[in-house]
Amino acid sequence: MTAGFQPPPYPQDRLAEIRRIPAKVGLELVDLSIGTPVDPVPPLAMELAASLSLARGYPSSAGSVQLREAASTWMKRRFGVEVPVEQVAATVGSKEFVASLPAYLKLRDPSRDVVLYPAISYPTYAMGAILAGCRPVGVEAGPDGEPDLGSVEPELLDRALCCWVNTPANPTGRVTGYDKVVAAGREHGFVVVADECYVEFVWDRPARTVLEHGTEGLLAVHSLSKRSNFAGGRVGFYAGDAELVHYLSEVRKHAGLMIPGPMQAIGAALLADQEHVELQRGRYRERLEVLVEIAGLLSLPAGMPQGGFYLWACDPARDGFELAAVVAEATGIVGSPGEFYGPSARNCLRIAAVAPTEKLRAIAASLK
Repeated sequence: MTAGFQPPPYPQDRLAEIRRIPAKVGLELVDLSIGTPVDPVPPLAMELAASLSLARGYPSSAGSVQLREAASTWMKRRFGVEVPVEQVAATVGSKEFVASLPAYLKLRDPSRDVVLYPAISYPTYAMGAILAGCRPVGVEAGPDGEPDLGSVEPELLDRALCCWVNTPANPTGRVTGYDKVVAAGREHGFVVVADECYVEFVWDRPARTVLEHGTEGLLAVHSLSKRSNFAGGRVGFYAGDAELVHYLSEVRKHAGLMIPGPMQAIGAALLADQEHVELQRGRYRERLEVLVEIAGLLSLPAGMPQGGFYLWACDPARDGFELAAVVAEATGIVGSPGEFYGPSARNCLRIAAVAPTEKLRAIAASLK
C-alpha cells in the first residue's frame, strides 16, 4: 500500500472515554460537545416542507433566484449593505464550502499555496488547506482580536490564497472588526473570507459584516444552521466579490453541489423572517448565563462571550481533557477540549449552549 494522506482522527471521535464518565457516577449524559441545534424548527419551515413539488427537477447549483434575493434582502435589512443578487450564491451548508474553497482558489491561481486562518478556530479551515495541497498557517489574534498578520512572514502573505476570519468566533466567542485584515488582503492580493455564521448571536454590540468594506477581494459566508435551527436543511450562501462569486459558482456547478429544491424554498422563507431568530437569541442568551453560573460553581474561569453560543473556559493549570473530565464527573456535561481548535488552546474547554434551559438550571441547582 502506498503512503499517502491519512486523515487524522475526527476530533469528536476522541471523546468516547469522556462520554462514559457520567454513567460511571450515576449522572445523565448531557453532550454539549457539538453545537447541534436542539430547538424546534420554525413552524413556517414545517409548513413549506409538506410540499415536495420542487423536488421533481434538478435545483439550481448557485441557488434559486428566490433564495439569492432573500439573502440579498436579509443583508440589506440586517447590515445595511447592498449586494446584488448576481454576487450571491448558495452553499450546501457552510462546512463543505469551508473545506473546498482553497482547492477551487488554487485552481484559479496555482502560484499561491498558503491558507491563513485563526490559530484558535474551527478545525475545517486548516483541513481545507490540507485537502487542497496547500500550507495552512495559523495566525494568532492581536490585542484587538483581528488576525495579527504583522507576525506572518511577508513572503507567506504574498503567497496566500486566502485568509479566514471568523466573527463571532468559534470557539472563543470573540467579536472583532475587519479593518486591518481587509487592508492586508488588498495589499498582498489574497481573498479575505469571513465566516459569519454566528452573526445573529452578538450580545454586547451591533452585528457587522466584512461586506461593509465593499466587495472587492472579499467573501462573506452565512448559514441557516444556527440562525434558524435548520442544520439538517444544509442551506447556506456566500456573497461578495463579483468575479469570485461567478467563478466559484461555475466551478461548483461542475462539481454537482446543489441544495435540494424544497430546502432552497424553505431557506428563502426563513431568511425573510426575523421573529424566530429573536426567539432563539433569547434561548441562547439565557442558557449561556446558566452555563456561566455552572462554571462559577465549578471554579472554572469563564464569562459571557461577546457572541456565539459557546462557553469558553480556560485554566492554565489543566489541559482541556482534564477540564472535560472534571465537568463530566460533576455535572454530566461533556464539552470539547480546546486542543480540537488549535495547539495554543490546549488548556481550554468549549461547552455549547444546546441543552434545554430547564435541564441546565437543574444541573446548576444540584451543584448548589
